[in-house]
Amino acid sequence: MWADGGYTGHLTDWTTQHLGVVLDIVRRSDDASGFEVLPRRWVVERSFAWLLRSRRLVRDYERRTDTSESIVLWSMTMLVSRRLAAQGRQRPVPTRAA
Repeated sequence: MWADGGYTGHLTDWTTQHLGVVLDIVRRSDDASGFEVLPRRWVVERSFAWLLRSRRLVRDYERRTDTSESIVLWSMTMLVSRRLAAQGRQRPVPTRAA
């Protein structure tokens, strides 16, 4: 997993210990001035864009985190199932025998 430079500290140890996931911190270079696109940042932005296509996730209406987590899982399940269904509809092009 990737995280922004603001998440440095004990978070990397915690994710390894509790989740079994290696957290890679993506940092800006020290000599950079102004805006700089960080590598792999587009993955996070694209994922958020996919999630925000669900109307209920656009605003933070939920009071409980487990409800929000369920809605995120539901949204991603719908996304993946639609992609798998569309992939199954594609039929192979018949080839002519020579």
